[in-house]
Amino acid sequence: MAPLSGDHSGSGSDFNDVEIRILRRGDHDILNRVAEGVFDNSIDNRLSEEFLGDPRHHLAVAIDGRFVVGIASAVHYVHPDKSPQLWINEVGVAPSHRGRGFGKRLMTALLEVGRHLGCSEAWVLTDRQNHSACRLYESIGCVKPPAPAMFTFQLSANNAESPIAQVRK
Repeated sequence: MAPLSGDHSGSGSDFNDVEIRILRRGDHDILNRVAEGVFDNSIDNRLSEEFLGDPRHHLAVAIDGRFVVGIASAVHYVHPDKSPQLWINEVGVAPSHRGRGFGKRLMTALLEVGRHLGCSEAWVLTDRQNHSACRLYESIGCVKPPAPAMFTFQLSANNAESPIAQVRK
């Protein structure tokens, strides 16, 4: 379903009236009412069911009235030589609710999930130019690291330039 745009119930709600909740298997219907600007794309019901059905995937949502106005997603993972870690994939808050502390509440909820799971650390990547994200992460105790390097591999076989496409030829 496409994100809802325009005015929606609760857009002027008090900070404490917005519920922060960790979604679980079977909660995918909650994602049928999402304010515009929360996710990058429209919700795909099949993908939301798959995401919420995977016990290593975590999605914190901010619900104002009947609408999701913010999300933070994460994956916890293990490695043979390290304790579990929580990778924070994305934080999104509707424009109508930005600057009101909901990102911090969502992040705090995800970090608590990580603590409960025994994760030794949580980490997130962002561009240094994303000043609002940097302020959010610093506000909950993260120290801005030196410039990281991130490499992205396109794994789609449809991309003629990808190493996968080259191997398949």
